[in-house]
Amino acid sequence: MNEEYDVIVLGTGLTECILSGIMSVNGKKVLHMDQNPYYGGESASITPLEDLYKRFKIPGSPPSSMGRGRDWNVDLIPKFLMANGLMGLFEKRRFRKFLVYVANFDENDARTFEGVDPKKTAMRDVYKKFDLGQDVIDFTGHALALYRTDDYLDQPCCETINRIKLYSESLARYGKSPYLYPLYGLGELPQGFARLSAIYGGTYMLNKPIEEIIVQNGKVVGVKSEGEIARCKQLICDPSYVKDRVEKVGQVIRVICILSHPIKNTNDANSCQIIIPQNQVNRKSDIYVCMISSAHNVAAQGKYIAIVSTTMETKEPEKEIRPALELLEPIEQKFVSISDLLVPKDLGKESQIFISRTYDATTHFETTCDDIKDIYKRMTGSEFDFEEMKRKKNDIYGED
Repeated sequence: MNEEYDVIVLGTGLTECILSGIMSVNGKKVLHMDQNPYYGGESASITPLEDLYKRFKIPGSPPSSMGRGRDWNVDLIPKFLMANGLMGLFEKRRFRKFLVYVANFDENDARTFEGVDPKKTAMRDVYKKFDLGQDVIDFTGHALALYRTDDYLDQPCCETINRIKLYSESLARYGKSPYLYPLYGLGELPQGFARLSAIYGGTYMLNKPIEEIIVQNGKVVGVKSEGEIARCKQLICDPSYVKDRVEKVGQVIRVICILSHPIKNTNDANSCQIIIPQNQVNRKSDIYVCMISSAHNVAAQGKYIAIVSTTMETKEPEKEIRPALELLEPIEQKFVSISDLLVPKDLGKESQIFISRTYDATTHFETTCDDIKDIYKRMTGSEFDFEEMKRKKNDIYGED
């Protein structure tokens, strides 16, 4: 503890662990601490099942029909999930022509524009060009491009086309799904990046109470824990460590549902993602449903975990998600949580305290990746370059 570090990281959520790994690979001296005795923070995977019951204050123990408690690894916040059952839409002729256009599109080659100006033409007009119906537009914007609102429709189309292109290329690369999901739950991801940081000299301490973040002349200089002070030049942390430096911008409801069956009309898929676009249910926010199963080593044999989430818009959030819950019935057990959406009050450039955002309602990590890249740029003054990081790694350890 009584040393000086380039960067101290507080919290072992995925955002913090990725940034810790990146900074270590970049040659920074990193100290990474968490006040919890486990990795993952609010994005942890809970095991055994008995601990999930305790966490949500469900009386009694899981019934014997749930199998062994240690067979369960339940994500508190679902991300990176598989998508299935989309091919019906891909068979529509107009949509197929649109996807061919997207596949051929190159923002650096005007020959691929077909009369569209990617810097000026609104996405709404691109949809009109291919005569796409409203249902297909909702699907494309929210399930493929992963937008959370329809604001993108009146913005230049270049970013949206590139988002759809990324989805299509990912789908082609991985087969049935463009998504990846780790066995044993998402809690494995932060630990993987923590190990990366450790390989490059990072120091890790779990179950470490944080007594004070020390600031002098408006700038962070260290962290105090158990009477010792570790000094630093920069600090990365999640909102739970700096409650006076964040503000609430909304709330998310999440409902973890244990099922004994796959979701209906998904071809008995052992994993799937469903995005209910806002327009389909007269809302301002999409509703997300994701389902994983024993095939991913997160549930007992023959069991499924489905998680419903959305941004709250009323004081009766469980009514808001009813259209999604109806897709899952019958439900054996529900675990309901409501979380605040917290964002930093400032960019951290003066204090050198860089705070991550809490996780939103989406079932993908696109917004989390945006947050990671944004924090990296504010800390270093440059864009994150994955190829440059690979070169640094190879300079130290040689080619893989």
